[in-house]
Formats: sequence, C-alpha cells, structure tokens
Amino acid sequence: MALLNVLTDLAQHLTQLENNTFPPNWSPDVELCPAEMTGDITVNVFKFARYTGKKPDDAVAIVVEFLKTHPDVSAVEAIKAFVNVTLKSDALFRDTLTHFERILEATQVPAEKKQKILIEFSAPNTNKPQHLGHVRNNTLGMSLSSLLKRVGHDAIPVNLVNDRGIHICKSMLAYQRWGDGVTPETAGKKGDHLVGDFYVKYNQMLSEQVKALKAEHPEFADKNNDELFLQTEIGQATQKMLQDWEAGDENVRALWELMNSWVLSGFAQTYERMGITFAKTYYESNTYILGKDIVEEGLQRGVFKRREDGAVFAPLGKKLGDKIVLRSDGTSVYITQDIGTTMLKHDEWNADRQIWVVGDEQLLHFKQLFEICALLGHSWASGLYHLSYGMVNLPTGKMKSREGTVVDADDLFDEMSGLAKERILESCGENPPADLQDRAEMIGMGALKFMLLKFNAKTTMQFDPQASVRFEGDTGPYVQYACTRIQAILRKATERGLSPGADTLDTLGAPEEKILAAKLLLWPTTLHAAAEKMDCAPITLYLLELAKIFSRFYAACPVLAAENTALIQARLFLCQKVREVLADGLTTLTIRIPEAM
Repeated sequence: MALLNVLTDLAQHLTQLENNTFPPNWSPDVELCPAEMTGDITVNVFKFARYTGKKPDDAVAIVVEFLKTHPDVSAVEAIKAFVNVTLKSDALFRDTLTHFERILEATQVPAEKKQKILIEFSAPNTNKPQHLGHVRNNTLGMSLSSLLKRVGHDAIPVNLVNDRGIHICKSMLAYQRWGDGVTPETAGKKGDHLVGDFYVKYNQMLSEQVKALKAEHPEFADKNNDELFLQTEIGQATQKMLQDWEAGDENVRALWELMNSWVLSGFAQTYERMGITFAKTYYESNTYILGKDIVEEGLQRGVFKRREDGAVFAPLGKKLGDKIVLRSDGTSVYITQDIGTTMLKHDEWNADRQIWVVGDEQLLHFKQLFEICALLGHSWASGLYHLSYGMVNLPTGKMKSREGTVVDADDLFDEMSGLAKERILESCGENPPADLQDRAEMIGMGALKFMLLKFNAKTTMQFDPQASVRFEGDTGPYVQYACTRIQAILRKATERGLSPGADTLDTLGAPEEKILAAKLLLWPTTLHAAAEKMDCAPITLYLLELAKIFSRFYAACPVLAAENTALIQARLFLCQKVREVLADGLTTLTIRIPEAM
C-alpha cells in the first residue's frame, strides 16, 4: 500500500541512519498536501529533527534524498520544514484500494503495545437524573472505551455510582415529608426524575429555613446554605438520617433501597438510549469503608503521619500539600474511599492502566490520589490517569441542579430527536419514512455525541442543539449523510447491474480522486494519534474532512454518469472504501448510521 510503504520505509531508514534514537513504533507526521501546493501528502520533518537534534534544514535534506529514490514516489518538493510528496498513480490507487485490508490492519497497535485499560466514567448520584454534564462525561467515557478497543487494547468500562451520603439523604427526607406515597408508576415519571423532584423540593425548603434563620440572626447574613446547613431544622434532620443509615436503621435502609431502585431503573433507560454498557458497576455504599485499613497499614509503615489533633495525613510535598486521609475522630474522608476503590479495581482487573473520566474541578484530588498510591509502593501507580474535561453549557447559560434548572439528559435526548425529526420532514416533504422515529433518534443522538466529541475534552464548551443537528456544516449529521449518500449510489448501481470493480482502477487519475484516496490512507495514523492522546476530536475532524473531500469529488467526478463502464466501476470502488472508513469512524465514536436521511 503506497503511503504505508513509504512511511514504513522512511521510518526504518531514519531509524537505522540515526542509530535507533527514536521511540519504538514511531512514524513521521503526515497530512494531506495543502490544495495550493503540488503533492498528495506532506511530511512534517519537525518530529524527526526534534528526536535527532538536527537542524530542520538538515533533516529535510535527509528525508528528500531518501524519498526521491522510493519506487512509489514520483515527485518530492521541500518547503521549509515540510516535504510535499507526490505518489505514483498506480501505487496510490491500485495498492491502496485493492489492498484496503492493510489499511484496516494498520489501525491495530502492535501486539507488544496492547494493554488492559480500565476506564471509569459516569459516576452519577442517586438523588437526581443525569444531566448535560453527565452526557459529556458518558460520551467521553464510552467513546474512549470504543476507540481503545478499536485499535486493539482490552478496554474495560466501569461505573461507580454515588448512592450514599448526605446528598442522597436530602431526597429521602423530602420524600419522607412530602412524598405522600407517590411512586414512579402513579406519577407517570421515570424514577430518577421523580427522586430529582424531591431533591429540588428539599433545597427549596432549606433555602426558606436559611432565610428565616438569617432574619433572626443578622450576623449570619454573609453565610450561604452550606455554611448554615446544620443550623437549620431540616439540615439537622438530614444529618440524623445519615447517621441512622450508617447505623443500619431498618426503616431508613428500606426507604434508601426503594428510592435507589427507582433511580437506578431510570439510569438504565438513559444508558440504553446512549448505547452504554459497563463491565461492572461499583456502588459507593459498598466501597465507602474501603481504604481505612490501607491507611492504618500505611501509618504503621511511616507512609502517612499523624497530626497533634489525631488526624492522619499524607505528606505530598509543596506542590500537592498535606492531604488528610483520616479525620481526627478516625472516620474516613472521600480520598480514603478512593484509595481503597483504586486498590480493589487493581486487584480485580490487574489492568495496565486505570483512567478516570471526571471534571477538571477534581484535578488536585486525582494528583493527590495517584501520588498516595505511589507512596504506598505500588509500581502500577504510574499507569493511573485522570481524563479531565471542562464544563458544557447551553446558549441559555449554566445549569444548577439544586434550583431545578438543570438540563436533564432525557429531556435533551428528546429535544435532539425532535429537532432531527423536523429536519427529516423538511427534506421528505409529504412522504415521511416508515422508520421516522428510529431515524430521528439515530440522527439526533449522533449529532449530540459528535458535537460533544468535536472539541478537546479539556475545553469548556457551549452546546447548541439547533446548530448541532444541521445536515450541513461541521456536524455529525453531515458525516451520516455522506454515508447514506454513498449507500444510495451503490444501491442504484446494483439496480442497474453495476458493481465496484478493483480491476478498473487504472482509469482513475483526476485530482479529486487522488486526494480522496490519499485521505483514506491517513485513517490508521489518525486512529493511533487519537488513541495515544485519548482524545476523539481528531477522529471527528478527520471524518468531516473526508466527507467534504468526498462531496467535492462527487461534484467533479460523476459516478453513475461517468463516460464508460470501467470508470463507473472504479469510482464505485472508491466510493465503497470511503463509506467503509466513514462508517468505521462513526462506529468508533458509538454513532449509529441511518439507512437514509
């Protein structure tokens, strides 16, 4: 296969030339040659120069000298630190397309680099429905799992549900006082939405009590609800409920199990709609006591230290500070649980890496957790990674779940499906398709996922539902449309007795055909780069570019109306391979493809 041969040969040549100064399995940085220049692909020489310490001009000269003699290359042009390469047409088309399976084989990481990778994401609380923030978390987590599996790793998605604590007791207390025996069935609501209503009710009542407290005590004027929580009657009652739960009170536990079952049932529906499955779900109610024995053992070994007030802390240095791991009364804190859960997951899965998909507000927490695991002497601590992400807002602003203004995931899904339905009906006129609802769901959910993945995870982004579901522009539906368009071409060809023909590829040669074939060759490097960075944004960018290149090709190069049968068959073959890569990419992003748009 032309490009893979060129890149492999170039990498081997440079590695031997420089006495193996490169990291294992490295490859040159390659992209499509800019339209205003001559060439098919451009080799960025900066990486080569950086590894060897050479000046860019010297590195360019070495690359040019080698590529000029390569049998698959017809022309080479150096422009500053970039080398534009023109591939021979027969190598580009015949080797690329007739040996297309080599492109797909090249997307797999070498056997010696394959790892078992545990990915924890979602982590919802059982006091309210999942919201837009969870949707971004879920999308990042499941797409990363899919991407790592796609390139050959053993990726294992897991969830840790926060099903205990003071926040859960808030919904429970509100239901106990104002629920009047309502159930999801009698209310006609999903269980997580029903419980979320009581969480909102609770915080309304808390605000009223805080307001009354401030009226009686003007000195409290500058304090917020959290600071005055235990000064209120409802706050004290909630704290007592948590204590009763930890003591195993039968009535409290029964209510907790009932309401959690409602929420978990609702979560299951949300996950199903997003296409999410977990290898295992952990529950905080089972893991919150983990870690105390580990801390006690670490204290005996001198890893942790005890303060004068009795609290135990981990001395983590100037950058990370001292981190409390046990309170002075001997009770655990949140990181105590995380220490135990991390050890538990390692013991259960023996993974090479553990990844947490959690918002960037927890950056310090995870740095401290990983450092503590290293201090405890675990060599595998170097494989712990926090995939942090920024907030996602709607054009109307931020979300506040306590005030009941949060954007529930299910409501957002309904909106996306509804918007997609409108777009379909606009294009179908008075003849709506029989699968309208299912098609709208695929397009709406695809638009949502694609837009959330289009930006690097660390970016704080604004999500516009209306813009994301357009069939044109930089959207998921645009890529889905390219797939359905090609499928329609192939279907019409079959009806006319025509089929893709690999033995007619020597008829190809138009500039639009060459750039399309060259872009296909960059799919393996795109996948590997995305997996290495643990970022699906490069995949979305690649798919958009490939879809746009195909659109330009289709406008300039008639397929079914080409001047002869051989050219029709060759272009059909090229179209077929484009759809395979587009479908591969969308599937990797966990986006389904409708039969038609």
